[in-house]
Amino acid sequence: MTLKVVIADDEDLIRAGLRVIIDAEPGLSVVGEAGDGAAVVPVVRRERPDVVLMDVRMPAVDGIQATRRLMAMDEAPKVLVVTTFENDDYVYEALRAGASGFLLKRTRPDELVHAIKLVAAGESLLFPAAIRTLAGRQSPAARPASVPGIGRLTGREGDVLRLMTRGLSNGEIAAELVVSQETVKTHVGNVLTKLGARDRTQAVIAAYESGFVSPR
Repeated sequence: MTLKVVIADDEDLIRAGLRVIIDAEPGLSVVGEAGDGAAVVPVVRRERPDVVLMDVRMPAVDGIQATRRLMAMDEAPKVLVVTTFENDDYVYEALRAGASGFLLKRTRPDELVHAIKLVAAGESLLFPAAIRTLAGRQSPAARPASVPGIGRLTGREGDVLRLMTRGLSNGEIAAELVVSQETVKTHVGNVLTKLGARDRTQAVIAAYESGFVSPR
């Protein structure tokens, strides 16, 4: 099955370069482009892509607002932020809005392709150190009540969430806790459900926003 991709970036050259990389990969196809955040939703409604590559800094409607609009759709696509600087505060806001991860524009073609396939499969693209740095700059003082589901986590689910903030995979978490991967998968699913998170990225953001873990 071919994965459909929409590219949203205000620079023609960037869109053209991304299209060449993606269309050259079997199983991937660019089905639409948008030069501004305002144009993303109509393109997505028409083409129904699996993944949207979203620039965060665009005129009129930026990638944060565009991501929020996409997340409000009944069948929202996965959003992968493509940015110039990993410490851009816009990136953290886009992740809070529902993006599944981010990539730098200098990322190698093979890493871009892998990232698209990863988020399309329902996984998150986490860069723990970068997200921790951004959370430290953005998060207010701990407010546990802001994420009610945090208080419903069991002790083991809390352990799993802490390891998720470090960017560990299910296999790595299983090794750390000396349990099976199937058990970890169950715990991860419970964490996402209780926090109302779409994916691991959203769960990690919730962990920082609630004060459950400290970015410092």
